[in-house]
Amino acid sequence: MSNSDPKTRPRPGPWPPAPDSSAMPPSSWAKKTGFRPKFSGETNASDSGQISLPPPRPREPEAQPDLEAGRARPQPAPNGVPEREVAAPAPAAPSDKDQTVKRRKDSNGGSKVAANGPSGPNGQAAAGPTEPNSQPRRPARIEEVVDVLPHGVDDDGNVARHSHMKYELRDTPGLVPIGLYGFQHYLSMLGSIILIPLVIVPAMGGTYEDTGNVVSTVLFVSGVTTLLQTSFGSRLPLIQGPSFVYLAPALAIINSPEFRGLNGNNFKHIMKELQGAIIIGSAFQAILGYSGLMSIFLRLINPVVVSPTIAAVGLSFYSYGFPLVGTCLEIGAVQILLVVIFSLVPLGLAITWSAAFLLTEAGAYSYKGCDINVPASNIISEHCRKHVSRMKHCRVDTSHALRSSPWFRFPYPLQWGTPVFHWKMAFIMCVVSIISSVDSVGSYHASSLLVASRPPTPGVLSRGIGLEGLSSVLAGLWGTGTGSTSLTENVHTLAVTKMGSRRAVELGACVLIVLSLVGKVGGFLASIPQVMVAALLCFMWAMLAALGLSNLRYSEAGSSRNIIIVGLSLFFSLSIPAYFQQYGISPNSNLSVPSYFQPYIVASHGPFRSKYGGVNYVLNTLLSLHMVVAFLVAVILDNTVPGSRQERGVYVWSEPEVAKREPAVAKDYGLPFRIGRVFRWVKWVGL
Repeated sequence: MSNSDPKTRPRPGPWPPAPDSSAMPPSSWAKKTGFRPKFSGETNASDSGQISLPPPRPREPEAQPDLEAGRARPQPAPNGVPEREVAAPAPAAPSDKDQTVKRRKDSNGGSKVAANGPSGPNGQAAAGPTEPNSQPRRPARIEEVVDVLPHGVDDDGNVARHSHMKYELRDTPGLVPIGLYGFQHYLSMLGSIILIPLVIVPAMGGTYEDTGNVVSTVLFVSGVTTLLQTSFGSRLPLIQGPSFVYLAPALAIINSPEFRGLNGNNFKHIMKELQGAIIIGSAFQAILGYSGLMSIFLRLINPVVVSPTIAAVGLSFYSYGFPLVGTCLEIGAVQILLVVIFSLVPLGLAITWSAAFLLTEAGAYSYKGCDINVPASNIISEHCRKHVSRMKHCRVDTSHALRSSPWFRFPYPLQWGTPVFHWKMAFIMCVVSIISSVDSVGSYHASSLLVASRPPTPGVLSRGIGLEGLSSVLAGLWGTGTGSTSLTENVHTLAVTKMGSRRAVELGACVLIVLSLVGKVGGFLASIPQVMVAALLCFMWAMLAALGLSNLRYSEAGSSRNIIIVGLSLFFSLSIPAYFQQYGISPNSNLSVPSYFQPYIVASHGPFRSKYGGVNYVLNTLLSLHMVVAFLVAVILDNTVPGSRQERGVYVWSEPEVAKREPAVAKDYGLPFRIGRVFRWVKWVGL
């Protein structure tokens, strides 16, 4: 308290409350709302966790108390302009709008003292004896508009919401930090980008050279589509790449009955079929986004729907993961252990690959008189037939992709031939594109809470989904074998690296494009042994399932309603496909595919056996996909079982009218080069 003598005689004890009838009860805003700032006092409070003002100035010297009115005298602002909201003794009752602005500025730690009393320790209001609660609490409507950015304030200095992030969406820290963080970002996502081609190309009968070419194509398309998404799509720092959502349907198409009798050149024939299906399904997704239908579809999508759907994607590959790891357990198990310990895929891969190389060079997998290049059916010796599988899976010198790949190769569209279109495969990919859109909805919402000032509007989300459809069309034309979508692992990477700048992702995308032109890079990545690929996928799929379940944090995870919906969705997503996959297969049947590919041949023996072969193919295949069953069960139950919005955890998107009034939101999601002005009339894909 100041030592200056007041003009009136001070009263003993605490000061009485202000006589103003419109003043708030003598308690701080933080105590009223339960807000807990990071520092002592209320100097770091922010409105609803959205937008906060700059840090407060030092409280030296303290404001001069007015003992008559129970208020603090105003202190001049740093620029010499007095604070405009400090009330004089016995002021007129302010309007609701004035009270809203006053509470907003008080809550963000202005240098003035709150109107309800002088400052006490840690900047909190001194608590004194008060009258009974004669003043009713202010209506909640005032709290609802507190998070509106005040007019005349530069948003660049106000958006300090994410204190846990080193750099946010529009930050440009410099070339060196951007390069380092961008490299780290893509390094952590490397497994998600390159592992899918290492699975589907050998399944199509492709050679190691074909695998290297597809890997280079994936790097090229991922770089191009990431640049498109960060510039003209959602504008969030999300890497685009081959999604695991497309892996199961791709394997189902690869193992279709009509492809079993092909003699030679299976890879190009099956790839053209995949390209045609992906192009049609991606065009459907683009129409879903750019037509505005996605905004309507959003009403059905909540965290309770997204969570089991994405979790089912990761859990669905349990029959592929460890069964393939078990073919060379001493390498595969060590790979899983190292990845779990280091939590960094490239480091664990490098250590295991080096150990496997030493074992191969030491002759641990060399058997006298046995040649790994001789087909197993032509091997006469029982000794060699017993060990040929172990040699093929454990040795690291079986691939010749690095030696045979060129130094320079430019991926070009239609490099495998003209796509082939069949309605039944295209229909499957259309359904898969819906699941991919559901996956992206969760990624958009979670990443925007980390790096942006607000969640995107439904129009921005539709724009992002539409561009993902166009990106998948490019993936189909170039022939990556899968569609291109926002990778779910992006959210985890953003939270760990704390780098939310879109410039880092864009620089990394440019590096991917350059690496895709070096053929030796694709050949090197294609040389990773299959056992190590399966071990890495065990970790990636487990993390994908966990990331899917983490969406429940946006709802009441302990609600019995949500527990039942998620539990039923996950159970039936495993049980119903198991029924279809095992139907019509006798225990003694000799299958022509490895055991880990058995779930994907359901089209030839499923329970639907009507006279319409195409319909049988579609129904048997779709109902054998775990993610499709999980989505159907979850979306039906979540939208029919009664529950409040808070219990369901309905995603909250920014309102277009509010977003247009906030410069920060416009800068986060607005299209560059003033393109948004040209397409301002397309309101359903904009702010």
